Amino acid sequence: MGNTFGHLFRVTTWGESHGGGVGAVVDGCPPRLPLTEADIQSELDRRRPGQSSIVSPRKEADRVEILSGTFEGLTLGTPICLWVRNVDARPEAYEEMARKFRPSHADYTYQAKYGIRNWQGGGRSSARETVGRVAAGAIARKWLRLSHGVEIVAWVAQVHEITGQVDPEKVTREQVDATPVRCPDLEAARRMIELIEKVRSEGDTVGGIVECCVRGVPPGWGEPVFDRLEADLAKAMLSLPASKGFEIGSGFACVHMTGRQHNDPFRIRDGRVVTTTNHSGGIQGGISNGMPIRFRVAFKPVATIMHEQDTVDVDLQETTLKGRGRHDPCVLPRAVPIVEAMTALVLADHALRHRAQCG
Repeated sequence: MGNTFGHLFRVTTWGESHGGGVGAVVDGCPPRLPLTEADIQSELDRRRPGQSSIVSPRKEADRVEILSGTFEGLTLGTPICLWVRNVDARPEAYEEMARKFRPSHADYTYQAKYGIRNWQGGGRSSARETVGRVAAGAIARKWLRLSHGVEIVAWVAQVHEITGQVDPEKVTREQVDATPVRCPDLEAARRMIELIEKVRSEGDTVGGIVECCVRGVPPGWGEPVFDRLEADLAKAMLSLPASKGFEIGSGFACVHMTGRQHNDPFRIRDGRVVTTTNHSGGIQGGISNGMPIRFRVAFKPVATIMHEQDTVDVDLQETTLKGRGRHDPCVLPRAVPIVEAMTALVLADHALRHRAQCG
C-alpha cells in the first residue's frame, strides 16, 4: 500500500488529517541510542501549523508520545511507535468536498483507485501525514549525528520569483530559523514574507524551492544501479505532498556545460580525497564521494485557493467549488524540516546497508 519507506531503517506512517491522530512506527533503529520525546518534539515544532502568520492557522501543538521501543532513555532495537494526537480538527469545513473533487488535489484519484475516500481535509493524502515522517526523521537524524557526525541543513532558496543568496557550505540551522520563511538571506526573506502575505490576502498561493546540504557523509554510502543514493533521495523528496521536481548537484544546469566544465577534479587535502568542484552534488555512480551532498526540491503552489474553480462531482456532473478551511499560502517554510527528515531517513538506511554489506 506504499506506507512503508526504507530497507533496514524502515518507517511506516499512519493516520488521517482529521482522525484521532497521526504517527509512525520505526523499525530497525540501532539499540542504545539516547532518545526522549524532547529529541523528536524539537523537529515537530518546526513543522507544526500555526507557528507564524504565513502558514496554516490550524492550532496543533503536535505533542509526540513514544509508545514503545525505548527503556530508561535508550532505544531497545525494537519497533518505536510514535503518536501525535489531532486536537484541532474541523471536518465540517470540508462537507462540500464530500461530493466535489478539489482541483489538483488527490480527491478524484483516490476515489478512482479505492472507490472510497476520507474527504475530511483529504484524509491520508493531507500533508498532515508528514508528522510521522518528521518524528521518524528526528530519530534517524540523531543517530546519524552521534554515530557519523552527519549534519543536515535545508532552507528556502526561492519563493515564486524571489531567490535568496546562500552559501550551502556554511549555512546553519540557526540562520535558517531566524525568519519565519526559513530563508537565511534576510533581505530575500523579507521580500518572500511580503509576497506570501500578499497572495494570501488575495486568496491565492505560491510555490518555490527548498535546497538541502548534507555535510559529513563519508565516501561509500549508496548502491549502484537501481538503489543509487541520489535515486533514493529523489524518491523520498518526490513522495512529499506538493513536490514537483528534484535535482542534485548541477541538476538541469548541466545541459549548458561541457564535460570539461562539468567534471569534478580530484585532489588530496589533509590526507583525504576531495574534489575541487562539486557539480556531482556529493554522489557519483550512486555512491557518496565524501563531498557535501547538495540537492533542490521544487514545490508547487498549494492547490487550495479561495477562488471559485471549475470541477466535477461524484456523479460526474460539472460544477464549481471554492476553497475553504485552513491552508498554507505557501508550503515552503514548513517543508524545510520535512525535507531534512526524509534526507535523514534515506541516509540512515544507506549507512546501515553499507555497514551490513561492507563492514
